[in-house]
Amino acid sequence: MFAVLKTGGKQYKVQAGDILRVEKLAADAGDTIQFDEILMLGGDAPVVGAPLVDGAAVKAEVIDQIKGEKLINFVKRRRKHSSKRTKGHRQKLTLVRITEILASGATKAAPKAAAKAAPAAEAAGSDDLTQLTGVGPAAAKKLNEAGLTSFAQIAALSEDGIAAIEAVKVKPEWVEQAKELAKG
Repeated sequence: MFAVLKTGGKQYKVQAGDILRVEKLAADAGDTIQFDEILMLGGDAPVVGAPLVDGAAVKAEVIDQIKGEKLINFVKRRRKHSSKRTKGHRQKLTLVRITEILASGATKAAPKAAAKAAPAAEAAGSDDLTQLTGVGPAAAKKLNEAGLTSFAQIAALSEDGIAAIEAVKVKPEWVEQAKELAKG
C-alpha cells in the first residue's frame, strides 16, 4: 500500500519504511507525527481524494533535523566591469521515517509547521519594552535575554541590579519610565 501526501507545499509518494526529507517541521528527534493531508491511497483498491481522502493519515517518526545541500547562485555580468557574485543557501529540512499508513480512523492532529522564533516581547506576561525612550528592538531583545520582560521587573532594579546586567547598559531613566508604565 502507498499514499500520496502533501506537506510543505510538496507532494510525496510514500510506503511504510520510507525515509523522507521534508520542509522543516516543529518536532524533535524521536517524536511521532501524523500527516493528515492525504491526496491518494494506492494498492488493491486505489482511493483518490477530492481533494483529500477523508479519515486517512500517514504516521511518521522524526529521525533528525538537518540542512540540505548548499545551493549556489552564481551571477556573472558580460561586459565592462566583470563583476561576479556568489550567493549560497542551505534549506532546513526534517528527516522522517514513515511508520504506517492509515486508510481510515485517523484522528485530526496535523503536524506543526516550522515554529518561527516569536519575539520574547510578544510572550505572555511581557510588556513592549520599546516604549521606553532609547530602547529599540535590539536593546529590547537583549533585555529579554537578560530576563527582563516587563516594566515591573525593570522598575524594581536597584543600582547593583543595573550594574549586574552585562547584556545591555540599563539607563536610570529607563527605570523611571518603567515605574510610570508599570502603574498603567
